[in-house]
Amino acid sequence: MTALCAIILHPAGHTLSPVLHREAYRELGIDASYLAFDVPPEQLGAAVGGMRALGIRQLSVSLPHKEAVLALADRVSTEAERIGAANTLTLAGSEIAADNTDWLGVLRTLEPLGPWRGARATVLGAGGAARAIVYALGELGLEVAIANRTPERAARVAADLGARVASVDEPYDLLVNATPVGLHPDVEGLPIPVAALRKGTAVFDSVYRPLETRLLREAAARGCRTVDGLGMLVHQAAEQVRLWSGRAPDPERLRRAALEALDAL
Repeated sequence: MTALCAIILHPAGHTLSPVLHREAYRELGIDASYLAFDVPPEQLGAAVGGMRALGIRQLSVSLPHKEAVLALADRVSTEAERIGAANTLTLAGSEIAADNTDWLGVLRTLEPLGPWRGARATVLGAGGAARAIVYALGELGLEVAIANRTPERAARVAADLGARVASVDEPYDLLVNATPVGLHPDVEGLPIPVAALRKGTAVFDSVYRPLETRLLREAAARGCRTVDGLGMLVHQAAEQVRLWSGRAPDPERLRRAALEALDAL
């Protein structure tokens, strides 16, 4: 019987996750389908209950559910518990396990561009994605500071993950946008003033549509090394597929499929 997997998010908008997962299933010869469901916050509990009732093998979890979904799982991985957010629910027998693969997406994207140990990072944002990014940067050995429009929320994330609160005016070696600012259709959005971009630093934007965001364009023009958000998306999806199928797809193949899909938009 064809296995069913899906992503839950709100509002639905556009997501490349179906493209990535379906390409992985084709590569690995897995009989599965992957759908996208718009699930408002008040329906999250019902959606997770439906996963168990319908035998949905895996749910990818996107905004705004990554933190709230932890309370609905039977088991939570060490990483997801430490991060305080999950992007993956996997049905194992009658139990639902929560995991976080976002942090691996970040680690596998940035690790080859290092070494990073001892470098200073400033992360913009304090949501579920930011939590995974802060955790990954810590694993890479960076000293992490969090800048957010709500300082109280930044302080909570910093306390949970061993980071500190900062402003964008402080020195950094790596700047990471963990907010949706710049995401289609608001492609002219900037999460920080242009003046805060510093020549010789690296700038990583977790937004992948457009692939070259305004933040990355402005950073490149000022002599920064830039990293787009597609690598994070691809690697976290590959790890999700491995979690439920036991087999890992080729990230390069998934990236090519994603680029073709972006070109067609």
